[in-house]
Amino acid sequence: MIVMSAVRHAAAGAAALLLALPVPAAAAASGTEPTPPAERFIDPARLHRSGTQVQALPGGPAAPSSVSALSWLVADASTGEVLAARNAHRRLPPASTLKTLFAVTALPRIDQRERHTVSESELSGIGSGSSMVGVQAGLTYKVSDLWNGVFLNSGNDAVRVLAAMNGGWESTTRQMQAKARALGAHDTRVVSPDGYDAPGQVSSAYDLALFGRAGLQDPDFVRYSSTRYAEFPADGWSYGIRNTNRLLTGEDGVRRYPGLIGVKNGYTTNAGNTLIAAARQGSRTLVVSVMNPQWGGGLAVYEEARTLLDWGFDAAGRVQPVGSLAPAAVRDRAKDGQVKKATGKPAAGKPAAEAAGKTSGAVPQAGPKAGAERGAGAGTGTATGPDARTAPRAGAAAVSGDMAALSAPAKAVRQEDVPSGPWAGLPLALVGASLGAALSLWVWRRRSAGRGDGGL
Repeated sequence: MIVMSAVRHAAAGAAALLLALPVPAAAAASGTEPTPPAERFIDPARLHRSGTQVQALPGGPAAPSSVSALSWLVADASTGEVLAARNAHRRLPPASTLKTLFAVTALPRIDQRERHTVSESELSGIGSGSSMVGVQAGLTYKVSDLWNGVFLNSGNDAVRVLAAMNGGWESTTRQMQAKARALGAHDTRVVSPDGYDAPGQVSSAYDLALFGRAGLQDPDFVRYSSTRYAEFPADGWSYGIRNTNRLLTGEDGVRRYPGLIGVKNGYTTNAGNTLIAAARQGSRTLVVSVMNPQWGGGLAVYEEARTLLDWGFDAAGRVQPVGSLAPAAVRDRAKDGQVKKATGKPAAGKPAAEAAGKTSGAVPQAGPKAGAERGAGAGTGTATGPDARTAPRAGAAAVSGDMAALSAPAKAVRQEDVPSGPWAGLPLALVGASLGAALSLWVWRRRSAGRGDGGL
């Protein structure tokens, strides 16, 4: 009885001491926390500088010096990273490469299965010397035939008809301008949706690459731009048309480029030769834009695009990006996702409540201090930073939780729940010491009683 009483008193004393002890902070996992991906700073003003922009790593390739185009750009179509460029934002006439923006704008708006009978008014206003595919008033065409006429033969007549189906010439012009702005193409001014020379109509190598990259997201766009040959209907018969992109067809002495997807070539007197080309090799897809080569004749635009594609595939992982085709908001979301994937935490500077609300549907706390009050560890169950003292897991409840986790035989203890630091292991040590002291006292009292020194 005396022993049991001593044990009870010791245990009670130990419990009182435990309640008075400060709560041990949850330890960090023994494994090192994954390092967030290194942020690669890209100067947003760099592509606005004149001249060639490239940033080769040690052993990386210099930018090709044989490209004579007034403006050009090489980018990774998947990430949007610009690998190299020359005069990327120089505003120049785009010629029929502007049809890429026309397709990005109008393709999703017109039913590909529709059949349309062409009227005389829809073919009015076509510029003198325009490229034509042979659309005739009074005939009925499938929409897919008209798009073949746009992509393969660069037919301004097909563009006129599709624009009429899309709400009219002026409406389509406004839609294209709005689409350009939405994509971040601020160098482009649309006057004639078919790319025909018009006062004030300009674009840039940067914007053309944006249009090409956007088109690659649409399977219909890819299908049309990669078609080499097709049959175009006439009155009771049809005739063959071929894609005027020589890198795709291998015509006129230009070798086909392996893995070429498209996209669109162009020529006018004011613009010279222009080209947007995309190609895939292995797991990489590149998009290049070339505007107005200064030597080499009419086929030089294809050879210069070939040079840029070859350089881009060779430069994979050996150059730092000098810009991005992705809008700023998209780049920010991508960076946040990378940081969260690597660390399991929201990116620095983003309120945790905001990040949790986007994924779980939780409603953030109202008021300007909501993010600050929740702290960087909100929603994780672990208190961190200066607000740890206000975490719900405190006092006796924290101690009992830790003890239960440590003593439960059938439950594995999470590493982050094991106390660490100067107080690690102290609660159990105090219990053991108290019990030992009680037993020693009992033995001493028994011996003293036997000698007549006193008793309990």
